[in-house]
Amino acid sequence: MKRRPRQPRTRVNDRIRAPEIRVIYGEHNVVLPTHKALSKAKELGLDLVEIAPHARPPVCKIVDYGKWKYEQSKQKKAEKPKKREKEVKFRVNIDPHDYGIKLMHAEDFLAHGFKVRIQLQFRGRQMAHKELGFELMKKVKEDLATMAHVDLEPKLNNRNILMMLSPLPKEKQVRKFRHDDDEFDIDEVEAAHAQHEGDDPHDDDDDHDDEDTETSESKG
Repeated sequence: MKRRPRQPRTRVNDRIRAPEIRVIYGEHNVVLPTHKALSKAKELGLDLVEIAPHARPPVCKIVDYGKWKYEQSKQKKAEKPKKREKEVKFRVNIDPHDYGIKLMHAEDFLAHGFKVRIQLQFRGRQMAHKELGFELMKKVKEDLATMAHVDLEPKLNNRNILMMLSPLPKEKQVRKFRHDDDEFDIDEVEAAHAQHEGDDPHDDDDDHDDEDTETSESKG
């Protein structure tokens, strides 16, 4: 079994082995013996951090190591490509108000260039009326036709119907559930959507459906 290559550790202070280094601090960029650079860092109440170990000579910075490490971590997270796909879930018995909110969020995601995965979940006895699920997915598809085109037509997968949408070009998008001139922050939309998905008002109803199904099956 192959071992994963170890991530190179950042050398700090006394761990820096090169006898001579290039030191960057403030507006200074000078080559110094390592022991002198270390003394300078201690004098400033900071750390000597190796940032380019393979350079000749190695390059180090005089910084607050804890703060520098935090900034590096933040930068790496910012550089990670965000997943360009969002999911919006529906139930067969969704009420018009919730439907409007979900479609508004879907429009927001599409307006920001995200693909949107639409998922309709069946619970309990709802599986006996799959046609209702397909009717709802058809309505979603029609309502979002001015914002997206369909990559994957509604398809039954176990107890779910799935559909995948991709955004139309920006200039062709026309919204139905939020006015075009309404300002919105995508981070706030993501947070509101996550909360709305977690506060499904039909969960209790669906649990009762499951119980009713189990009871009727046991009686049979």
